[in-house]
Order: sequence, then C-alpha cells, then structure tokens
Amino acid sequence: MSQPGVIDGLQFARGGSEIHGTLLPERFQRLAQMHCRVGEVAYSVRGGANAKGKPCLRVRAGATLELTCQRCLEALRQAVEVDAELELSESPQEMAQAEDDTDRVLATASMDVAQLVEDELILALPDAPKHEDCEVPVEGLERSRVSPFDALARLKGRVKEE
Repeated sequence: MSQPGVIDGLQFARGGSEIHGTLLPERFQRLAQMHCRVGEVAYSVRGGANAKGKPCLRVRAGATLELTCQRCLEALRQAVEVDAELELSESPQEMAQAEDDTDRVLATASMDVAQLVEDELILALPDAPKHEDCEVPVEGLERSRVSPFDALARLKGRVKEE
C-alpha cells in the first residue's frame, strides 16, 4: 500500500510518469466533512499529453462510498469509478481565458495526488443519492389534512364579506 506525496505536475506529465496504489480513508478529510464514508481507494495518475498536445494528468480511481439516502435517510453504499483527464495550465489567467469545456487544473511543483483523487471523487458524487427502491418511513409522521391554502381561502372569504 503506497501513500503518494506530491508531484511536479508539468514534469510528471511531460515525462509520462505514472503513480498508482491505494489511499486510506484518513486522506479524504473533505469527503468526511460531507458525511461521506470511504474505504480504501484504488487510484492511478498517469502523465502525458491530451489530443491538443497539452500536458495532462489522467486520474483514475475506484472506491465504495457510504452516503446517506435522501429518501429514507439510511446508509447507501455506492461504488464510484472516476476516469478524468485534466489539462495542466501554467497560470490562473490561462485557465480563465480558456473558452472550452476542457477540465483544467493549475500545474504546480507540488501537486498533492491524494487531493487530485479526492477532487474527482467529490465531483462524481450524485446530487441526491437514493436507493433504487426505498420508501420514506411513515412512523411518527402524521399527515395533516389541512392545506396551507385553506388559510388563504378563509382570508379571501373575509375580504368578499367586507
């Protein structure tokens, strides 16, 4: 099990380097803050050039995440696989001036590989995770037959009377 450190993004990409291994859950603090539990994450990062000849990093990762179902509020285990090509930009201005949908990151001499992997896992999370077939528990939920529009109807009736 390797714990990656930092890479020089441009040097790594231009050299066609590759790093792979597994990351332990404690490396993913932002996912933990999002109440997302993660086990070990298998990953690989490979440097190279994209179709336009620009330096890029290919980030691949796979993990099983434990999220909260937005329907029943129970635990939901979900397999997540990411495969992203990130073009390396040498300046924030270069990124801001780009007029396409290419995924870009700022290349630095100290890019944290675990952070790159975590970024891609966060982007792969569903907006509203939910089980395929679960139901909202009805216990303790008394559905009121009173509509919020009933009060409006009463007010409207008073206005007509006056």
